[in-house]
Amino acid sequence: MLALLLSIAATVNAQFKKAAVKHTFAIADGNFLLDGKPIQIHSGEMHYSRIPKPYWRHRLKMMKAMGLNAVATYVFWNYHEIAPGVWDFKSGNKDIAEYIKIAEEEGLFVILRPGPYVCAEWEFGGYPWFLTKVPGMVIRGNNPQYLAATKAYFTALYGHVKPLLVSNGGPIVMVQGENEFGSYVAQRKDISLEDHKKYSAAVFQQLKDVGFDIPFFTSDGSWLFEGGALPGALPTANGEDDVTKLKEIVNQYNGGKGPYMVAEFYPGWLDHWAEPFPKVSYKSTAKQTQKYLDAGVSFNYYMVHGGTNFGFTSGANYDNKHDIQPDLTSYDYDAPISEAGWATKKYDTLRSMLKSVTTPAVPAKNPVIAIPNIVLTKAVDLEDIKSKIAPVNDDKPLTFEELNQGNGYVWYSKKFNQPISGKLELAGLRDYAIVYVNGTKVAELNSYYKKYDCEIDIPFNATLDIIVENMGRINYGAKIVNSFKGIVSPVIINGQTITGNWDMYQLPMDVVPNITSAKNTATAGKPAIYQGNFTLAKAGDTFLDMRTFGKGIVFINGINIGRYWSVGPQQTLYVPGCWLKVGKNDIVIFEQKNDVMQKSVKSLTTPILEELKPENGLTK
Repeated sequence: MLALLLSIAATVNAQFKKAAVKHTFAIADGNFLLDGKPIQIHSGEMHYSRIPKPYWRHRLKMMKAMGLNAVATYVFWNYHEIAPGVWDFKSGNKDIAEYIKIAEEEGLFVILRPGPYVCAEWEFGGYPWFLTKVPGMVIRGNNPQYLAATKAYFTALYGHVKPLLVSNGGPIVMVQGENEFGSYVAQRKDISLEDHKKYSAAVFQQLKDVGFDIPFFTSDGSWLFEGGALPGALPTANGEDDVTKLKEIVNQYNGGKGPYMVAEFYPGWLDHWAEPFPKVSYKSTAKQTQKYLDAGVSFNYYMVHGGTNFGFTSGANYDNKHDIQPDLTSYDYDAPISEAGWATKKYDTLRSMLKSVTTPAVPAKNPVIAIPNIVLTKAVDLEDIKSKIAPVNDDKPLTFEELNQGNGYVWYSKKFNQPISGKLELAGLRDYAIVYVNGTKVAELNSYYKKYDCEIDIPFNATLDIIVENMGRINYGAKIVNSFKGIVSPVIINGQTITGNWDMYQLPMDVVPNITSAKNTATAGKPAIYQGNFTLAKAGDTFLDMRTFGKGIVFINGINIGRYWSVGPQQTLYVPGCWLKVGKNDIVIFEQKNDVMQKSVKSLTTPILEELKPENGLTK
C-alpha cells in the first residue's frame, strides 16, 4: 500500500511539474520563437466537437505519436451559444478547456481558431442560427448588432481559455483573427474593400480587447491576402504548395520576412452527399510535407483527424448545378487518422518522416465489434407523433427561423375544401421535401438537383402534406447570409399562390422520440420511427450499416449519431464504443422515406464511405 501511495504521489508530482513549466512564445526576427529559440510548427487540425470526449486523449496521443508538436482547433460559436445568451462550455463534447488541458498533458501546443466564422463544413459556418432573427443584423458585416454578438461570444470564450494562454502559463500559443476572410472579400464584391477592412479590423480589435494577448495570425489563399491580411497578425497561406510563392507573398504582407506557415495543408478533402468521395494519395501528401520540411516551412494538416458531424452539425456548400451540397455525417476527410481513430498508410508514412527519438509509440486502436442483427420491434407512423403536437397556424408557410426552430424537420399541412390540380411549384424549398396528398406520396423535391416542382392532383376535401428537412445551413460562400430553412417563398399550384390556414408541426428531433408506449402503426411509403434494442457482452466501436434504408437519422442510447442517405457515398454511421455499454442498448431510427418496411439493422467492423448510388433515392 505504501509503495502504491508513493507511486501515485510521484505521478501527481511529475504531472504538476509538467503543468508548472511556463513557456514563452513569440513571432519575431522572422521566426516562431519558443522560449527564445526558433521552432518549426508541425501541427494537425482536430476538432473537439467531432470526437466523443472519452476519446479526446486517444486522438491527441495519435497526433503526438505521428511526430506533431501542436494541435489546431476551431471554436464553434453555435456549439456553445445554444440559445440567445445561453452558453454551454461543459456538457458532452463542449468542454474546450478540458480538451486543451489534455493536449498540454500529451505534450502538444495549441493553436486556437475562434472565428467568429469558421467554415469547417459545419452548420452555418459556426454561426448560431438565431442570429438571423436579430433586427438589423448582417452576419460577417460591419454593423453594431453583429459586432455586439461577436463581442459577447469572444468574452464568453475568453472566460474559459484565459488560464490556458501561453502568456498565463498554458499551451495556447497563437490565435487566429477571423477566418479565410480574403475569400469572403472576393465573394462579396458588392461590399467595398474599405468596409470589409473595417469589419475585420473591428473583430480583431475585439479579440485583443477581451484579453487575448498572444501572437495572432490570419489564413487565406495566397492570392487573397489583400482582403484577408491584418496589420499585426502573421499572414499564413492555406493550401500553398509552392514554397517560393509562399515566401514571396508573406514577405509582401509581413515586412519582408517570415516566419512562413501553411495554416491549412490538405492531406484530404471534404465530402458531399451524392458525390464521389475525394481521395488524396499518401505519396503526394508525403512529397509536399518533405518540401515544407526542407524549406523550414511550418504547417498544419487540415485535417489530421476529421472525426464525425454528429447530430445536425454538418453544413453545406453549393455550386452552379446544385443549390445545396450537404456535407456528409462522416468527416473522415481521407485524413491520416481515420474517422474511428485508426492509423492509415498516410499516417504511417508521415510518422516515418516526422518522428524523432522522443516520439512515443502509436497507441492501440480502440476495440471494434460487429453487431450481426438488431431487431426493430417498434415501427410507428410519424403521423402518430405529429398528432400530439400543437401546430402553428398562419396564412403562409413559415420558415424554420420564423418558427424559432434551428434544425430537424417541419411538417407543413394544408386542407383543401375544393379540388385543384396542375404544377406544384416550391421554389423556396430549403432543402429536401416529400410531398403527400391524403397520405400518399406524390413526389420528392430537393435543392441538390434544383428540383422544385411536380405535377399534383388534390381532390375535394383533401390534405396536402409537405415534410421538409433542413440538411444543414450554408457554411461557405456569399450565400451564407441568406441561409434560411423550410419553405421560404410562396407555395404555388397551377399558377395560384396557396394561402390561408397552413398548419406547421415542428419536429426538431433535438431529443430522441419516445415511442415506448406507442403501437406499431407504420406502413410502407410513409415516414416511420423505428425502435429496437440490443445486448452487448462487450462494447466497442462499430459502423451501423444503413444500406437497406432510405433517408433519416439514428439515435443510439439517446445520442443523435447523424444523418444517413441511400445515395451515398457514405453508407455506414460511425458508432463510438464509448457511447455503447455492456448490457442493453437502445436504437431509434427516423426513416423519412420508408419505401420498404424495415425489420432489422446490423453493424460492421469497417466503414463504407465510397459507395455512391445517386440513382438510389435521388430523383433529378
